[in-house]
Amino acid sequence: MTEGRFSAREAIALVTDGFAEFPSPARGYEPDGPLSWQGYDDSRARAVARTGEEESVVCGTAALGDTPAVLIAFEFGFLGGSLGERTGDRLEAAYTHAREHRLPVVSLVATGGSRMQEGMVALTQLQRVARQSALTREAGLAQIAVLRDPTTGGGWATLGAGADVTLALPGAQVGFAGSRVRPPDADPAAYTAEAQLAAGAVDAVVRPEVLRGTLALWLSLLTRPTPGDASATQPPPAEPSPGPAPVPPALGTPVLPATGWDAVQRARSPERPRAEDYLDAYFARRAAISGDRCGGTDDGMLCGFGFARDGRPVAYAAQCGTATRPAGYRTAARLIRLAGRLGIPVLTLVDTPGAANDADAERQGAGAAIADLFAAVATARTPVTTLVIGEGGSGGALALAAPGNTWATPDSYFSVIAPELAAAILKRTPGEVEATAGQLRLRPQDLRDLGVIRGITEHGN
Repeated sequence: MTEGRFSAREAIALVTDGFAEFPSPARGYEPDGPLSWQGYDDSRARAVARTGEEESVVCGTAALGDTPAVLIAFEFGFLGGSLGERTGDRLEAAYTHAREHRLPVVSLVATGGSRMQEGMVALTQLQRVARQSALTREAGLAQIAVLRDPTTGGGWATLGAGADVTLALPGAQVGFAGSRVRPPDADPAAYTAEAQLAAGAVDAVVRPEVLRGTLALWLSLLTRPTPGDASATQPPPAEPSPGPAPVPPALGTPVLPATGWDAVQRARSPERPRAEDYLDAYFARRAAISGDRCGGTDDGMLCGFGFARDGRPVAYAAQCGTATRPAGYRTAARLIRLAGRLGIPVLTLVDTPGAANDADAERQGAGAAIADLFAAVATARTPVTTLVIGEGGSGGALALAAPGNTWATPDSYFSVIAPELAAAILKRTPGEVEATAGQLRLRPQDLRDLGVIRGITEHGN
């Protein structure tokens, strides 16, 4: 294999040992293409001779790990991996096969965009691809993209950025603008896989030697039927109804707090278990998504999918004890909606002093992001289970909580506002903060008695 760039066949060999290629769609094409571009057929003939491929994309079926999938691989050596009319025919046939056989779609993308020699006919192939992707999404089938070098133009804006999970190879050139059409003073570092990861447009940068295992894990997480479901080859029900995720046991002390202030102090203690501890105890294996697809990430919100200890796939969104950024709320909403489309239950872990309230958070749309998460939870197509593991700070925490299915650990509290801020609003002295905490009835046992939570989780073994 070449260093840095892989041909379509080399990329396929990275992820599977068995690949069955689809036959080429049969239909007639105009000589020199729809624009009668002089010399276009000669260019295509040279591309065939150079690459051994008949078009810029190779499509077929393959087993990735234990999961059968439709596999799409672009050949950048064929006219820059550009999309033309024949490319669109192949992609439409591949997506149609995926829906007919209830298979996920994995795209190994390397493209420079739409094919100039076919003009607007080539550009409109993006609409065909977008429609096929949307139909496949509506059918409840997962789509995963792997961005190779380069991934630019319409291929990035459809197959790449439009996938449910987007992975990228290190150092890959990724961006809507290709290298020859950018402003001359553009920073090339902004058009890389790593930059797109930082901007929330890519979930992970994956080295080639671990790509096979990473894809196998993702496909098993996103396609494995839950216990009692019909066979994966059968269409999903109109309203997916997996059982709720099991509630994780508490990892900290089993003793309930004596006072409201005691509850606050314990939730804020650096010694109590955090989100990572719960996720490690709850999941046998997991894989993370990252980014809100709007230019932001939040390290204080962990989102992804994993296998619970009972073997079932569960999606998770977990706050890590920091003030949650707008990107964190948008990433969690993205996760909940994806889990709903795929019929996977969701576990959320609440632990935040509240939403970030600095000027940058306001500029990034904090209110709209929180509203969107409230809506995602309220309209979730699969059950959402919530465990409050630390601080439950006002609406910034409540947005992640499931109405009617929220639990709490003995090390947590949930409050309409922090006791210090409540005292300040009521014009009380600092010495009255502890008493104010008691009046807020924010302890786990208070929340249970008020009917705000379903119960308090028992201490794990």
